Amino acid sequence: MSKLKANLLLLFAAALWGLGNVAQKTVLAHLDPLSAVGLRCLIGGLLMLPFVLTERRLPAGPGYFSSLAKVSLLFAISITLQQLCYLGATVTNASFLVSTATVMTPLAAWLLIGERPTASLAVAAGLTVLGALLLSGGIAGLSGSDLTAILSAACYALWMVELGRHMQTHARPFTAAATQFLGAAAFALPLGELQGNLSLAAAFAAGPELAVLGVFSTAIAFGIQIAAQRFTSASHAAVIVSAESVFGALGAAIFLGERNSPAGAMGAAIILGAILSVAMSNRTPRARTPLLAGPIPFDAAPAFVTTRAAWAGDRPAPNSGSMEECDDPCR
Repeated sequence: MSKLKANLLLLFAAALWGLGNVAQKTVLAHLDPLSAVGLRCLIGGLLMLPFVLTERRLPAGPGYFSSLAKVSLLFAISITLQQLCYLGATVTNASFLVSTATVMTPLAAWLLIGERPTASLAVAAGLTVLGALLLSGGIAGLSGSDLTAILSAACYALWMVELGRHMQTHARPFTAAATQFLGAAAFALPLGELQGNLSLAAAFAAGPELAVLGVFSTAIAFGIQIAAQRFTSASHAAVIVSAESVFGALGAAIFLGERNSPAGAMGAAIILGAILSVAMSNRTPRARTPLLAGPIPFDAAPAFVTTRAAWAGDRPAPNSGSMEECDDPCR
């Protein structure tokens, strides 16, 4: 596969993730957020199971299951909060606010494992806060749903740090992905049954949205990333998949008629600029632990690749010849 083809495939994956944000909003016309999360992740997890078989003979080292459980729990919390934010937030706002996980992830790594952020990252974080305020109309304009989106981004940041640590130690990316998806389904579906409107009729009514979310935004986009990431640099991949938030805003404008005020558009541009500045940075923070390397979330995936590029500066990944040859499914 050529680098150009790999970049085009990553752009297609970003479009799937971004346009899937529209389905996250419209699925709520049929299902409550917990049921939507559970069914989406169930579909994605089942589609991942055949790939898990390719890793069945790989050894599981000490602490594997506890590490996988921690990663899966953080993922379930993150994606549930993300879906909850669509109860009140617009697709445009939610897309950009959740994408702030790109900047939050290195900050989370600093707190958790001692990865010290660069000055440019601190500036990017400040710009992201400014952009979020402009996007939401100021502090007074921050709704509960906007705050939920920001909290989801923070949880995704913690998840990505733990996921990177898990992947560096244990690998088995398909197993980790399937476990996360099925774990989130096991977490959300019982709650949807007790607190929501989970039923066979509601699931059928939400069929198109669930197909987009479970098949395209989860399994297909994830698989595309696995294949394409091996043939392009991390910084290129980071810039391309950060377009997920732009595709989300574009999809919201086309399918839902959402429009932003000039101040909101400026805020979205500032957030995207901060994300891309992190993605394109070649400076590597000083670290007390090895470089993180791991897979991605499906909706927060752009954030992970961006973080990896910011930390790695396209250095060779551990146990591989080059970043271009990285075989893990980081988005």
